[in-house]
Amino acid sequence: MLLAIDIGNSNITFGIIKHQKIAYEARIATDYLKTSDQYAVEIKNILSLFDTDPRDLCDSIISSVVPPVFNSVRTGVMKVSGKMPMVVGPGIKTGLNIQMDTPSQVGSDRIVIAVAALAEYNPPLCLLDMGTATTIEVVGKGNTYLGGCIIPGVRISLDALTSRTAQLPGINLDKPRRVIGKNTVDCMRSGVMYGAAAMIDGMLDRVEEELGYSTTVIATGGIAQFIIPLCRREIILDKDLLLKGLSVLYQKNVKR
Repeated sequence: MLLAIDIGNSNITFGIIKHQKIAYEARIATDYLKTSDQYAVEIKNILSLFDTDPRDLCDSIISSVVPPVFNSVRTGVMKVSGKMPMVVGPGIKTGLNIQMDTPSQVGSDRIVIAVAALAEYNPPLCLLDMGTATTIEVVGKGNTYLGGCIIPGVRISLDALTSRTAQLPGINLDKPRRVIGKNTVDCMRSGVMYGAAAMIDGMLDRVEEELGYSTTVIATGGIAQFIIPLCRREIILDKDLLLKGLSVLYQKNVKR
């Protein structure tokens, strides 16, 4: 069994991969203050929750966009499994032709998602990841990573709206009943959610206009399930894209 871990700004996702399939997954909040011992306890608890013995782990792989947390999690994994995890970073084989000004600055999660998408879908692709930030990345023919966009995430926008306006309350991301709200909460929910959906539709139109051809669009991330159904574009929702990508990258790089 392979332990796959993605460290994001808001959450850390853990997945157990059996025979290159996701057996189960779990999430905990990303905590900058936790020590390696505390993360080791979290990992053991997650494995125990799903009746998995740490000794059954053959290996592990980590992707991280949060450097202050990475070392604590990696050391925690080593304390639980007794093995050094594979890390997504410079030098790892991806199969991507990255056409960026500074390829090393591309976030590891962006690479993982691109690798996962190419394993299941034919390019050209537009890939959406809706988490703390909303990102769009473009993969062209020949597995060429062309670049993308980084946009403030839905919850960041919502938090900014409620924290900087005295009379607007916090809201959840339930589906708006209509675009034209009849009360403050409905107006906020419509603006935030339909606004995000319209932004995605518009950005994808502009990306494809610049490319000169249409693309297959795949979305992932914790917020995607709330926003993508409101979009007018045809968008494939794949919530497990990151864990799938970690599994593919492990297979590409493991020494037989």
